Order: sequence, then structure tokens, then C-alpha cells
Amino acid sequence: MNRISDGIMTSLVYEKGDSTKLGATVCTDNDGVEGVNFAIYSEHALSCSLVLFRIGEKLPFAEIYLNDMKDGNVYSVFVRGLEYDKIEYGFRLGGEYDKLKEMRYQQNLVLLDPYAKSVSGRNSWCMEIDPNRVGKFRGRIVDDKFDWEGDSYPDIPLKDLIIYEAHVRSMTMHPSSNVEHPGTFSGLIEKIPYIKSLGVNCIELLPIFEFDEMEYNRFFNQKRILNYWGYSTLNFFSPKAGYSSNGIDGGQTEEFKQMVKAFHSAGIKVILDVVYNHTAEGEEKNRCYSFQGIDNEVYYISQPDGFNTNYSGCGNTFKCNHPVVQQFILDSLRYWHNVCHVDGFRFDLAPMLVRGVDGVPDWEKPLAKMIANDESLKDAIIIAEPWDAAGLYLTGRFHIWGRWSEWNDKYRDSMRQFINGNSEYAPDFMSQFAGSENMYAQRGADGSINFVTCHDGFTMYDLVSYNEKHNDSNGEQNRDGNNWNISYNNGWEGHTDDPHIRHIRRRKIKSLFALLMTSRGVPMMYAGDELCNTQNGNNNAYCQDSEISWIDWSKIEKESDVLEFVKSIIQFRKDHPVLRNTSYEKDVNSTGYPELSFRYPGGTEAFADKKSHCVAAFYAEDHEKYGTPEDTFIYVICNVYQKDITFLLPDSDKIDWTVFDDSSTRNRFGDKPADTVEAEPYSVVILTGKKRDNGIQEECK
Repeated sequence: MNRISDGIMTSLVYEKGDSTKLGATVCTDNDGVEGVNFAIYSEHALSCSLVLFRIGEKLPFAEIYLNDMKDGNVYSVFVRGLEYDKIEYGFRLGGEYDKLKEMRYQQNLVLLDPYAKSVSGRNSWCMEIDPNRVGKFRGRIVDDKFDWEGDSYPDIPLKDLIIYEAHVRSMTMHPSSNVEHPGTFSGLIEKIPYIKSLGVNCIELLPIFEFDEMEYNRFFNQKRILNYWGYSTLNFFSPKAGYSSNGIDGGQTEEFKQMVKAFHSAGIKVILDVVYNHTAEGEEKNRCYSFQGIDNEVYYISQPDGFNTNYSGCGNTFKCNHPVVQQFILDSLRYWHNVCHVDGFRFDLAPMLVRGVDGVPDWEKPLAKMIANDESLKDAIIIAEPWDAAGLYLTGRFHIWGRWSEWNDKYRDSMRQFINGNSEYAPDFMSQFAGSENMYAQRGADGSINFVTCHDGFTMYDLVSYNEKHNDSNGEQNRDGNNWNISYNNGWEGHTDDPHIRHIRRRKIKSLFALLMTSRGVPMMYAGDELCNTQNGNNNAYCQDSEISWIDWSKIEKESDVLEFVKSIIQFRKDHPVLRNTSYEKDVNSTGYPELSFRYPGGTEAFADKKSHCVAAFYAEDHEKYGTPEDTFIYVICNVYQKDITFLLPDSDKIDWTVFDDSSTRNRFGDKPADTVEAEPYSVVILTGKKRDNGIQEECK
């Protein structure tokens, strides 16, 4: 036994710890005495010490040297008598500093524990950190006890999800949000009734792992530029303190769990956008916070000159397929899924999970395969953003490792091209609408996460209101952001009072939502699009903590027509299981028709290699297969021509057709056309049909 007396706290007694419990773990020793076990991995460090601080104090009150408490490459210590709720901690590691050898040891720094469950430093949003503070970011000790009150993961199959991508802060920062704790997990809880009212059953949150919003801190035109989105992780086990109404007191983990429990209680799954491809550390010495100073050679892929590779486009590349890092990432995912009850993950720049330790793709034993096969994660949703910043493009490839779904950018681009009237995209439009069989035949249509807009790019309103990006407020002379948006302003760049332009824009927004919710695959919408939210043409609002990013909730009344349409079409998807089928059957079913086929306005079969401005999707929902009361037919008419087009309804002498909705104003709910329907330019008309009692039933026998 060893003992330290700090003069104020009870004397600390410590001994060699359990090297299998990485991080800081509240536990008891063999004598039943409670304490904290600290353990950290470093293969190349020559020395290590645990540094202890009282919360908020600049300097440590104790430092415990661990050189003689090492198992393999793990330093560990068990400390008795530690009032852990009043403690912050870090590690000091010593060794060689030589970039050519990939060594970055700086013994003067106190480093953040990679396994810390809570991080202090930027304890509230944009909080200034005292420059004299030793250890800019420190770990806080969390006891994972939490009363889940019987919480369970909502039992919703992947194919039945309607995903709502949202930013914690953007959801509630606008003055119109009317929440008690704007910009926080608690504030987001207050928006659950609204989210549920949409019909959404899954929320996907932009990064909530601890990050430093002040990373890019600068001023442009008297406005602060920040790391707003959070795609620059500091720590992979701790919720963002600045997203907590109680972050000052270290309550972010409990508040996050309260939020997850509240979503689950409402029947809504929670997916986290996770960034394991790079970290917030940079080449500069003043951006060495954790991994770089603990074991740079283990955690980062380096070039021959010793500098970090940049496959992420963000300054470094996490060495995801080093065995130690593989284990670290799996431990992180297990923690969020099994301890924090998160339902799934969307992996930013997911091809990094495939790149080997040298950066070359490893197709045999990549981390992507390990995640898919991990027993602890077998019930977790796993979604890949299947491209990275260095050109590794894997859309349609992740299914080879099983279970993976993907953000389908081909779907996004096809829908945008077609709605703008590009007739040559009709074949691709039909393929993507039908579930992208060319990419997901082995996986099934739920391998495709269908989206038209997301955080990265134009909002839905801006997609139909701007020809060009307008990112000047980012302070980068409009050079940032994608130049290829497949957008069209419909006659005027930006906001206008012209009633015709306003009408056509909202018609297109409704049309895109109608197509999204009637396509095969899993639909994802971007929060605020249902309210015609605008970023004023900014397609890269990564740095904008302002009205540019915040959702204006006053638009619930102003844009009620679009909002109600979105609610209606989401419910329509839920009501018709044929829209959510994941297989690609082509044969005629018991209704007498193929389950999904395409037709031209005249009623003839649409061909997969022919240009067209006008296509209709014909679904035949077999009541025996889907357990519905009777067979139902769905006709989704899409006219992207600049003039009205008349569509002949299939077998109108045998099927009674009724209009469900129209993205324009031509056809109304409940209308019963005889045999044709007129579709206005750039509109989508949805009809449902029922067999007549006589005629079709006999003929189909």
C-alpha cells in the first residue's frame, strides 16, 4: 500500500490496479473498500503518472507515479478514499519526441484519458478556459448507475424507420423555440411531442461526443465562427458538456441518458452520428490533448516524414484498424449502446473503418466487419457514410460485411436531377425509387438510407431557391462547401415575394417529400425541412451558431400547408407496408399485378433505358402477404415537365381510384377520377385504388 496526504482531503491510499479496466472505474477492492481504478494504455511511453485535481482548480493536488504499476502496456492504479465526485484527473506520459518515429511525447502536458466518461474544460457552451489551467481538458469520474425505469429499445424494424436528422443546439436555440433550456439535451426533450407529431420514429443526432466548439474560434463581420457541427471529437465516451443544462456541475452524462429515456418512452429510437475517422488534435503542439501524447504511433496513420496523413480532410487519420484502436472503438460503441441505451450509429466517413494501418484498404478483417459481427452490438443499427475525403468511395459495398446500411448519395442526386426536369435521369430515378437493387440486391432495400437533404448541403427550401451557394458569412470568401448542388432557384435567387415562384418552390418541396416517403428504402429527412427552414443559401453551415442554423419555430404557422403535407405522407407510408418491403420481387402477386412496376402517362410499361419527364410508380399491395383488410393499389404520378400532363389510370374499369394527395393544387384528397388525372408541372400526385367487387377478381383467377 502507498499513501498520499494532500493536507485537506482524507489521505489517499493506492496500490496497483486492474489493467483490464481502462479509464476511471468506480469499484471496490478485494476488501470491499470503494475506490477508483485508473488504467491507461501506452505502448511506447517511458513513464506515466496519474494527476489529480480538485474540480475547477488550476493546479493538481496530487500526482501518482505509475512506472512500477504496469502490466504489459497498461499502467493502472487503484485509489482508495477518493471523493470521486469532487475530482478531475489526467495522465502525464513521458518519452521521446521525434516525428519521424511518430513519437509526440510532451511530459509537461496533462492529457485527457481516452476512456473518460465525462470531460471538464469547456463546461458550458463557449466557456472560456483559463490559460493557466494545467490540463486544458480533464476527465471527470462517472458512476454509471442510472435508474432507467424499465427503459427498452423501441421495437421498430429498420425498414419501418422514418429518420429525422437533427442538431441538438439548432433544434432549440431560436427565440421562437420556447424551451426552458435552449441548446441542450433537456431542451430537446421538450421538442419530443412535436417530433412525435410528425410521425417520426427515429432521431439521428449530429455529433454529441465531447468536442471543442472554440476550435475554429474567430470573428467575421462581428459574428463568432465556431466548430458548430462537432465533427472533431475530443473524447469518444463522454457527452458534450455544452449540450447539457447541468454541464457546469458535470451532469451531462445523466442528462443525456434522461433524453434517451424520454425518446424511448415516446417510441422514438436514437441514433448518434459518430466520428471515429479523425480527432480534434493537430500537428501543432498546442493541440495535443490526448491520443497524440499518449501514443501517436498507435492512434494515428502517419506519412514517411512523420506528419499525420489526412484521409479525413480534417488534419489527421485515426488508425482504426490497429488492434488496440479497434478494441477502443468497439468499447466506445458498446458503452453507448449497452450502457447509454443508444439504438444505433451513423459513421462519418466510414471507409476509414476499412483502411488498414498503412491507409490501404483491408478487405479481409476490417473494423467494419468486426462491428457488424460484434455480439454486443447485434441489435444496434449501423449506417455508413460510404465515402471519405481521400477518394475511397464505397457506396453499395458495405453490405459485404453484413448488417450495414448506407447513406445513399445516388438516391439523393437522382431525386434532385429528376425533380428539376432532367429527363435523362428517369431510368436512374426509377432504379433508386425502387430500392437501388443494383447496389443492395444481396442486402435488401433497407440497406439504402434514402435522403434528399441532410446537414451537409442546402436545406430543402434552399435547394429550390438558390442556384449557387452563398457561404460568405463563413469568412472563407465563399470557397468552402460543395459547388455542385443540383439545385434550381425557379426564377429568382433567394427569397422573393413573387407568388408564382413561391408556389412552385413549395410544390417541389412537397413533391420531394412525397417521393422520399413512397420510395423503397429507409427515408431520412433533415430537421426543419418540413417548415421550409432556410440557411439563406449557405450549404456549409458547419461554423454557424446563429439564425442561419437555428430552426425558426414560428414557421409552424407560416408553413402549415407544407408541414401538414409532410405529416400526411409520413402516415401514408406507415399505413402501407408495401412501401416498406425490402425485397425485389418482380413476379405478379395474388392481386394480378407485379408488386412494383412503372408506367408512362399513357399507361404503357416504362423502360429502364428511356428518357422521360413523366413516370408513375404502380404498387400492388397484397392483403394476404401484408395482413391488410383488402388489396390496395397505389399510383405515384410524377410529372417533372414544364406543362400539365394527363396520366391514364391503370385498369380504371376494374379499380376504383381515389386521390390521396397532390403536391400541387389540382387534385384534392378524396377526389375520385374516372380514368385520368392531370398533373401540374413538377408535381407528384398519389392515388389509392380498390378492386371493384365484380370484374377484376374473376379475371385475375
